[in-house]
Amino acid sequence: MVPVSRSDQTIIGRWWWTVDRWMLLALILLIGLGILLIQAATPAVAVKHGLSNFYFVERHLMMLVPAFALMFGLSLMAPRNVLWLSMALLALFIPFLAGTLFWGTEIKGATRWLQVGAASFQPSEFVKPVFAVVAAWLFARQCERKGFPGFGINVLIYLMIVGCLLGQPDIGMTVLVTAIWVGQYFLAGMPLLLAGLAPGFGFLALCAAYYIYPHFASRFDRFITHSGDTYQADLALKAFTNGGIFGTGPGSGTVKMAIPDAHADFVFAVAGEELGLIGALCIVALFAFIVLRGAWRARGENNLFILLAVSGLLIEFGTQVAINLSSTLRLMPAKGMTLPFLSYGGSSLWAMALEMGMLLALTRKRYGLSDV
Repeated sequence: MVPVSRSDQTIIGRWWWTVDRWMLLALILLIGLGILLIQAATPAVAVKHGLSNFYFVERHLMMLVPAFALMFGLSLMAPRNVLWLSMALLALFIPFLAGTLFWGTEIKGATRWLQVGAASFQPSEFVKPVFAVVAAWLFARQCERKGFPGFGINVLIYLMIVGCLLGQPDIGMTVLVTAIWVGQYFLAGMPLLLAGLAPGFGFLALCAAYYIYPHFASRFDRFITHSGDTYQADLALKAFTNGGIFGTGPGSGTVKMAIPDAHADFVFAVAGEELGLIGALCIVALFAFIVLRGAWRARGENNLFILLAVSGLLIEFGTQVAINLSSTLRLMPAKGMTLPFLSYGGSSLWAMALEMGMLLALTRKRYGLSDV
């Protein structure tokens, strides 16, 4: 990394000496690994769709440039500006999220995407990180100012988002949003009785989803009985077996050629085959490092809003990674959820850049920076 003088008082100079450079390095490594894995996984997918071999690679690189610029730009912001931006984006994307119920493009039985001209995007991807920041502020305000209806507003926003997600339906995203909200509520002072009952409520909610949503029941049954359409999950495990300890080498995998979503939800299987057990564990270690590093940076935080916001963003990031890896390794029912920065996808890439940019901003050392 290029050294910057401590006496440099420009925006970039102050940013360099206050941002978490280790977390930034870990994110850059993930982005680099993502380029490598997408280059390995997408040619076979492109050929199946009648496209040029490097169609998806080129599109990913084109989307990556503005995504990285977004992450860098957000990391320059003060916490107050992160909050105001999150409020504005939440107000923008909740109507889009509701719009998917009426005008959403149906893919595999779910209407999670909105078409805007020739492009499409998934509003729920952007709702997650900004909801984490806004919910953190509402919880903090409730604790700091008695009489402020922060909890009531928080519950209302949560129910609006969950209602839209269940209407699509998207159980996995509902779990993510719920994990963020419950985790922040617990840190903000959830009553012990309610904390003890929370796992039971979660179990009852999953049981209800089993009987209400046929696609969820089908995936769960296939996971339990190992029967029916388990094609991708079976191939993913075969890819790990083929990779062994050291892997077949970048671009040398063969099982990946048959996995339909090798470039998206099952990109970790490509890593397991071509980079082997050691490479896969290094990727897991990178994800774990980002979560633990973020928690370490927030350990002495005395601003409740920043503590809760950082916690919410880390909970979302860690839970999404855990769901994707568990699905790929067949430790839980298959769930269509991308692996941050490694999977191909515009909405997920830009939303994750938004999330990590805010995380870098909130975990900066604040020597004279504006608080909330």
